Amino acid sequence: MLLNASKLKPLLRGYDFHDYNEITMPRIEFYVLSSTAPAERLRAACQLAMKAWRHGMPVFMRASDEAQCAEVDELLWRFKAETFVPHSLHRDAPDAPVVIGLDDEPAASQGLLINLNSSLSPHVQRFSRVIEIVNQQPEQLASSRENFRTYRQQGYDPKRVEL
Repeated sequence: MLLNASKLKPLLRGYDFHDYNEITMPRIEFYVLSSTAPAERLRAACQLAMKAWRHGMPVFMRASDEAQCAEVDELLWRFKAETFVPHSLHRDAPDAPVVIGLDDEPAASQGLLINLNSSLSPHVQRFSRVIEIVNQQPEQLASSRENFRTYRQQGYDPKRVEL
């Protein structure tokens, strides 16, 4: 099952990407996919990164390991043939519009963090918006539930969004 990009548009429509410098407490959302396919999760991450970049917002895509960094890097080149999303691995260009990394400190602050890692980023406060993309794999669901609880314990108000 492919992720329908039209489902993401209404979710992002209400968010003004141009006002990201004015936000102090990150807006945290868990986008829940109906699929168990890991590829759909990465595709959704690329679509969200493209949308935020088009609105001038810096994006940091936090992967779970080096292999996933490489997979996201490759997917950003080919997920949408007619579109180029300027991106780089953090070690190569930490100030690129879309950065792919691990626990690296972002060069830009108050942007969008797309967290593909199973744990919380140590740099959550550096972002105005955090999106966790959840699929239906049991391990992914368990870590996402734990992250949701941890965000709440830290004083955030995470929201769940069904895709």
